[in-house]
Formats: sequence, structure tokens, C-alpha cells
Amino acid sequence: MDAHYLIEVGSLLLRWLHLIVGIAWIGSSFYFVWLDNTLKPPVDPALKEKGVGGELWAVHGGGFYNPQKYLVAPKNLPDDLHWFKWESYSTWITGFFLLGVLYYSQAATYMVDPAKADLSPGAAIGIGLTTLIVGWLVYDTLCRVLMRRSLLLFAALYFVFVVAVAYLLSHLLSGRAAFLHVGAMIATTMSANVFFWIIPGQKTTVAAMQRGETPDPIHGQRAKQRSVHNNYLTLPVLFCMISNHYAFTYNHPQAWLVLALILLAAVLIRHFFNLRHKGVFAWQYPAVGGLILAGVFAWLAPAPISRSTGENGQNPALTVQDIQPVLAARCTGCHSATPTLMPAAPAGVLLDTPEQIRANGPRLLTQTVQLKAMPLGNVTQMTEAERQKIADWAAGGYR
Repeated sequence: MDAHYLIEVGSLLLRWLHLIVGIAWIGSSFYFVWLDNTLKPPVDPALKEKGVGGELWAVHGGGFYNPQKYLVAPKNLPDDLHWFKWESYSTWITGFFLLGVLYYSQAATYMVDPAKADLSPGAAIGIGLTTLIVGWLVYDTLCRVLMRRSLLLFAALYFVFVVAVAYLLSHLLSGRAAFLHVGAMIATTMSANVFFWIIPGQKTTVAAMQRGETPDPIHGQRAKQRSVHNNYLTLPVLFCMISNHYAFTYNHPQAWLVLALILLAAVLIRHFFNLRHKGVFAWQYPAVGGLILAGVFAWLAPAPISRSTGENGQNPALTVQDIQPVLAARCTGCHSATPTLMPAAPAGVLLDTPEQIRANGPRLLTQTVQLKAMPLGNVTQMTEAERQKIADWAAGGYR
């Protein structure tokens, strides 16, 4: 069976599973942060006596629910206790395998950009894996050193670190691989929080109760701290995960700054919702976040395409036959009914015939000239002169 086809099938199944378990993890994260911010002190003296610090009445799906949160832990450990951990672990595992199938197994195409750095596929993979490990170590160190001193300083330094990683990766890897690995680094940190802090803290609390001891509240406080961090990091990770579909973001000469601004806007918007759950309507956070996004997208807007001028000072009048050899050499390895570089033409775009080329003319102009997103990683070495030829053809009306 064709290897490209197997990669395509593996990508489909892993992406689907990654999406399913990711929704479960993000959904539980959003829910529990919302729950913590919405709980009210109990009125019933019996609940206070039991150690309940907050409760909430809710209705959903036709049923009434009354979740309660204990200040530290209940006096008696229940027999059936649900642990929220596999949502996180399965999201990271499927994401890592998806990264391997899509990027590491095809690093020469998806990770290496000769225009940025002369890297071997192995070196590019090594940089990607190192990023995941170093990202966790730096974050965890900052947490240990600064969280009891200054939350604002911690947040500022961690943001600077993420931006520095984005800057470095954008000068070493292809744009899409750089953005994806920033997201994978943050996602690895989130899952490591669950594995190294949140679940161990909960297990320590449970173990103390099983020994008949009063649990130390510090374990729950640390776990909650990391859980809140994960909540703020969710929107940045989600953007990085979908960014590979939007070349106008990662192909910009200052792609690292584009990413930094979008991640900052995402955190500000998430902060608004967290405050809103507490009854605080801090409109300035989404307003600033929205302005940042609007400014970024205005900055990224493609410039008008200029036409070439021939020796006689006239614009060349090109037809589809003039650009067809360029497309045959640079594009039909993927965008053909019988592609050689892919199992099937991406997005169903075919460039075999003049009719197909004319029908996809605006997309050709956008992807090859304005965004320079195609050919992917410029694996077929399309030249600037060839891109200009496509621009001249488009300016003449896609004849």
C-alpha cells in the first residue's frame, strides 16, 4: 500500500481522536475554572459543618445539579472518586503522534526551510523535541521561583520566554512548523502540569486521608494554581494548532511578532471570561484584545500586486499557456489528478488543464504570490521570477 496514503489515513484518524479528547480536556478545564469562580458560600449550616466552602445550583438537560467544593477535603473519603487526568494525557499522546505523522516523518517537506537555515531533517526534528522539553523546564522553574513572590512578574517573564522561542524557531524552521511547535511546547507544559503537579497533589491529599490524617491544603492550592495556568494557555495553544491552515500568519517576515501579538490577545480575552465568571465585567480586556487582533490583521493584509514592465514599457499580456510550464514544474507534483508528492491533491485543487488553472486563478495568485505559502516549504524551488509571471497573468484577467 502506498506510503503517502498510509500517512494520510494515520493523519485523519489521529487528528480526529486528538480533537475528541482535546475537547474533553478543554471542556473540563473551562468548566472547573468557571465553577470555582461561580461557587457561593453555603447557607446551610450542615454544609459548613461538613467543610463545604462553596456550592452552586444549576440546571442542565432537564436535571438539577448541586456541585459542592470542600475547603480542603471531605471528612470521609468517598468510595467512588473520579480523576480528571486521562483527558489531558490522551490529548498530549495523540497530539505527539500526530506531530510525528505529519511533521517528523516528513520533516524535509514540512519542517525544513532552506531559505532560513541549512538543516537536515534530523536536526529539525531535534530542535522540535528540544523545544518541548526546555519549554516545560523553564516554565516549571519560573513557577517554583516566582509564584509566591509576584504573579505579574512570572506572567511577564514566561510571555517573554514564549516570544523568544517563537523568534528562534521562526528563524530555524519553516513558518508552519515554528508556530506548531510553540503550541506543542505550551501544550506539553499544560499536560506536564497535570502529570507532575495536579494529579500528584491530589494523590497526596487522598493518601493522607486514607492514613486518617488531615491533608495539607498546600497540595490543593498548588494544583489549582497550575490548573488556572492551563486555562489561560488554552486559547494560545488552539490558535497555534489551527495556524497551519493560514499561511498569511506564519509566512510573514516577522512571524514571531505576529504570533506574540495574537497569543497576547488570546490571553486577554480569556482573562475577561474568567473575571466575568466572578461577576466582574472588565470590558477593557476583550477591547484591547480585539484591537490587537484587528491591528495584526490589518498589518498582514497583502499589498497590491504590481505588474512587470517589458522592454517596450508595456505590461506583458500573458495567457494560461505562458504559466502552464511553471505550474507543471512547481505545482502539479501535488495539484494533479495523478500527483507524485501527495496521495491526493490538497483541497481538491487540480492544475492539469487550462480550464482548471483559470478556475483556480485567484487562489493561485493568493497562495503563490501574495502569501508565498505554496509550494509548501517551496520544496519545488519556485523562483521569484516565476511568481511574478503568475502575478502578471492574473493582472491580465486570468486569460
